[in-house]
This record gives sequence, C-alpha cells and structure tokens, in this order.
Amino acid sequence: MDIRQKIDKLKQQIRHHDYLYYVVAQPEVSDSEYDKLMKELEELESKNSELITDDSPTQRVSGQVIKDFKTVKHSTPMLSLDNTYSSEEIIEWYKRLEKIIPSESFEYVIEPKIDGVSCALTYKNGILSLGATRGDGENGEDVTLNIRTIKSIPLKLHSEIPLFEVRGEVYIEKKDFQELNKRITPPFANPRNAAAGSLRQKNPEIVSERKLKFIVHSYGSIGGIKDFKTHIEFLKFCEKNGLPTTMKNLNVVKKINDVVDKCKEWEDEREQMLYEIDGLVIKVNLLDQQKKLGFTMKSPRWAIAYKFAAKQATTKVKDIVIQVGRTGILTPVAKLEPVECGGVTISSATLHNFDEIKRLGVKIGDTVLIERAGEVIPKVVKVVESKRTGIEKKLEMPEKCPVCHKPIIKEKEEEVAWRCVNPLCPAQLEGGLIHFGSRECMDIEGLGESVVTQIVSQKMVSDFADIYYLKKEDFFKLELFKDKKTQNLIGAIEKSKTRQLSHLLFGLGIRNVGEKAAITLAKKFLTIDNLMNATVDDLQKIYEIGPIMAESIVKFFNQTETKKLIEKLKIAGVNMKEEVKKVPQVLEGKTFVFTGELKSLSRTDAETKVRELGGNATSSVSKKTDFVVVGENPGSKYNEAKRLGIRIIGEEEFLDMIKRH
Repeated sequence: MDIRQKIDKLKQQIRHHDYLYYVVAQPEVSDSEYDKLMKELEELESKNSELITDDSPTQRVSGQVIKDFKTVKHSTPMLSLDNTYSSEEIIEWYKRLEKIIPSESFEYVIEPKIDGVSCALTYKNGILSLGATRGDGENGEDVTLNIRTIKSIPLKLHSEIPLFEVRGEVYIEKKDFQELNKRITPPFANPRNAAAGSLRQKNPEIVSERKLKFIVHSYGSIGGIKDFKTHIEFLKFCEKNGLPTTMKNLNVVKKINDVVDKCKEWEDEREQMLYEIDGLVIKVNLLDQQKKLGFTMKSPRWAIAYKFAAKQATTKVKDIVIQVGRTGILTPVAKLEPVECGGVTISSATLHNFDEIKRLGVKIGDTVLIERAGEVIPKVVKVVESKRTGIEKKLEMPEKCPVCHKPIIKEKEEEVAWRCVNPLCPAQLEGGLIHFGSRECMDIEGLGESVVTQIVSQKMVSDFADIYYLKKEDFFKLELFKDKKTQNLIGAIEKSKTRQLSHLLFGLGIRNVGEKAAITLAKKFLTIDNLMNATVDDLQKIYEIGPIMAESIVKFFNQTETKKLIEKLKIAGVNMKEEVKKVPQVLEGKTFVFTGELKSLSRTDAETKVRELGGNATSSVSKKTDFVVVGENPGSKYNEAKRLGIRIIGEEEFLDMIKRH
C-alpha cells in the first residue's frame, strides 16, 4: 500500500468514527484509539504535504483568523415558518391545506424545533464548499471556516453528489452549554445565544472548542441525482451520507388529531431532550404535495411551527445588585418581587452585564417580563414601559469593585465583562475557596459555603493556602464548631494534601481550564514545576489544548501572586505531582456516571479509579454513557439512565470490575 492509499484509508476510518460518535452516538473505538488514527494521519500528511486535501479530518480547524464575514446569496430563499400556539390553530392550518388540495389525504412529519441557529450547507461533488447563516432569508453570512470545525458535519459525503444543499440548525447541548459557561466570562444567556455567538467568532480555533453540533431539517437544492418522494426519504438519504438528522426523535402520523395529541405529549417530554427545543415543526411528508401547496411571500404553506407555551411571567424589579464572581467578573442581578414562573418561584434574574442593562433599558422599580427556559437561569426579556410611573431609578455604572473597592477593568475593548483587578478581593476569594474545596477539586468535606463565608469575613485566610495553616482554636471561633466537627474538618484538610496534581490544578481556578483539561495537563507534565515552566508553544502541542487555554495557563503561572501561592502550598505539604499508575486500561473507552451515596469509597475516589483504568467519569447521563453506578438514595440520574436504557449497576458490581486492579 503506497502513502496516498494509506492516507485515504485513514481519512475514511476517521470519517467513519466521526459519524458513529457525533451522529449516531454509537462509537466503536476508544478516544485513545481515535487519537492514534488522527496522529498517524497528521504525521503522514506533514511529511507529504502535497497529499493534504480540504476534506481531510486534519483540516477542520483553520489556522487563519476571519477578518470579515462575506455576504452570500442562498440558492433558494430560507423562509421562516408560520407559528401556531394552540390545537385550534393547528386544525385551522389543516383546513387551509384541505381547501388547496381538497381531494387528497395527508401524512405529517412532526420534528422537534431545536432552539439554535439556522444554516445552509452546500456540497459540490460530495465536498463541503460553503456554510452560510440564514441572514435575512435571501442572503446570509459565509461562516464556512467555523462550520468546518463542527465534527457532526462531514467534510465529505459518502456519495459524490454534483450539488447538494441542506438546511439545518447549529446548536449546543444543555450540558455542553453549562460547561461552556463555567469556562467563559461573561456567560451566554442561553444555548441559542451561545451557538450564534460562537458562529460569529473570528477565530475558528475558539469555535472548535465550543462543542457545537448540527442537525439537518430540510434542503435547498439538489442536482445530479433523482429527486425524493417524501421528506422522510430525504432524511434517510442524508443519514446514508453521514449527515445528522432528526430521525430518532420525529413522529409520522396520518390524522390531524394525532398531530394535536403528539404536540401535547411533547409538552411534557421537552425537558428530557439533550438540547433546548422551543416547539415542534409539522410538515406534509409528500414532496409532491408540498409543491402543490406552495408558498406565501414569507413561509411555506406545507409546514408550520407549533410553539410551546413560554415560561414567562411579569414582576417588578425591587433592586439591582452587583455580584462579584470567583473570577472577578461583575454581574448585575435583578432582585424581583417573587413570582411563579415555569413551576418555580423566581425572586432574582441575571442581567448578565452592563451592556445588557443598557440594551434592555431596565431601571430599579421597572415592571419586567422574565423568562425561564429549561434549566437556564431566569432572565429579563424586556421592560414593560407602559407601567412606568416616573420614579424608577437608573443604575449607575460602578467605578470600583463593590466588595473591595479596588479598580475594575475590561481586559479587552471588545469584551462586555468588567472585572475586579484585585486577586485578593474577598468576593473572589470566597467563591474560589468554595470551588477549591469542592468534591471535584481538593474534596475537603465540611468546607462548605457557610464555613468559607465565615473564615473569609473574619479574615482568617487571604488565599487558598491559608486553610492549611489554620489551627484547632481558629475553628472554635466559627458558629456551631465544637471538638468533633473541628477535628473532622482538620482531618479533611490534612487528607486533601494527598490529592493528585490534577485535582489541585482544577481547584486553582485557572481561566478556561476545566476538570478534563486539568487531568490532561497533570498527566502530561506530571509535576507543577514542569507545568509552570511550559510555554504557550509547549501547551499547544497537546491535542486537547487550544491557544486560548494555553495563554490563560501561562498568564496564570507568570503572576507573582500565583508563584507565592504555589510556594505556600508546597511548604504546607500539598502534593504537587500526578502519579500515573501503569495498570491495565481495562475500562478504556467506557464512560461512568455515579449517583447516590457509595459505602466503601467516596465518589471522587471512584471517579479517580475509573480514570486510572482508562475510563471516563462524567457528571451527566447521556446516550454516550456506558454505566450508571447507583448508590444509596440515587438522584435524577438514575431515572434518566432508565429512560435512555443505559446499563445500571450497583456498588458491588462496580467494585468487582475494578478490584483486581
């Protein structure tokens, strides 16, 4: 086999595994096996650059920065759908269809309406050539370089179709949205904004880290093959060519009353979806009937959107307070008159940043419309200006941190976030110390929010390291602390010194570094000194580390305060190494989720053991989960595992899997 054949074979293998992993969620190989294939391809291409093609998996992420998004014209208009909000309106839509084609019966396809960003993908001879946003429907923006980074989008179809344009939605799953908001500042208001903001990033490398996904819902034009008879046939054709579709979650019915019933069922099921949906799309299945029904000026007659009832309520803003997070970001929060919304009582809502306050025009005393969607933090949608009395007060932009009264800055002019520059700000220290002692980090049982608040307010600590220098008599100054409770906490603090370097790195709260990245860094560098001496170039050689994260790490360890903190931790006896045990990787490629209380070991220790044996330990259940380990008093993860058909095992069975290692 010559070099070209080897490269072609590797590209085919990687495309196949991308499809299995990102489209059908049924991976056949472990992450490490996949990485080996990718590395082999990269090495062959680096030595034979003339054989590199645009459709190669190694070319997903462009090294160039986008200067401007060019305007492109869609082959056919990307029209919006008419909305319906009730059973009666669905029936009215059906009656309009009957009037246009009175002698024919209809079959309907019901698909979830993903709350994302509409995009069109154009393939020429099977190769992705263009990715464009919907824009005004006639013209959109060329976001091809960013679209290419989305791994659920094939760069090459399984068939060499002369021309194939599909339309679909770019979105981000709920769990990935939550993880993204932990890494960035300011956070996105909702998954749709996260998808839209990511697609307009000028640097494709940043987009590649956002875990965006794509799903096909329709097509714009096709050439060189026989046309389809039904919408379902079109979706099946897409799947055969490696494109993700809504096939797993759609319904096909023949009676309009069944459509109505399905819409009611989906009202209850929507929260179980991995991504946000704001309604359903109902389409006539036969494409010949779609042609007969035609279009209005704005929308197709053969499809409508059924929008779920919004989880909204109206209330009054009693006050706007400014909170300082553990990374120093200032976040304005509206304190509200308590109101029922989406099944819960809401008394506060984030305003995200000061630009958002300006955009909304919200003042203290205003009546506002708030919205709660899924698990997203309640937000202020708009001000009800007709309710104003004239006594409302405008929030003045602070000149200093409201907690420590030190200066606040914007790190970059294009950012909207204002940040406190004082690394010893009590607000940052309090939030950071809670994170430092959490189960995923140093796992200091008993160092909860109330304890941290007390030791910070009493100025018993000025940084993370100071907790290792506290004495028994110091804890007696705190509320409800007596001998046993004090001894337990001191023991937990002492035990935390033995945690692996990966736990310490995550606990330090380095910007853009999550738990998975901390584990990767620890296993790569083994000691904190090695990591502190690493350059941006050294870090970017690691497959999972991009330029943003690399710069954050170097900047963090170059700070004088960081160097002093690390030295104090060393003197206190905190472990600064990662012990990588050479044990059989018997759990390689397997993903575990733990729920409930384990008797024989802590959840942190169980997750650490899984990783030592080559597996993955995550906090949320998905179709990619292999085992859910259930202890006493399991939570909602247990029910989610049953719903998805994930294998559920008890603590004993889990111990049997790992005890020989």
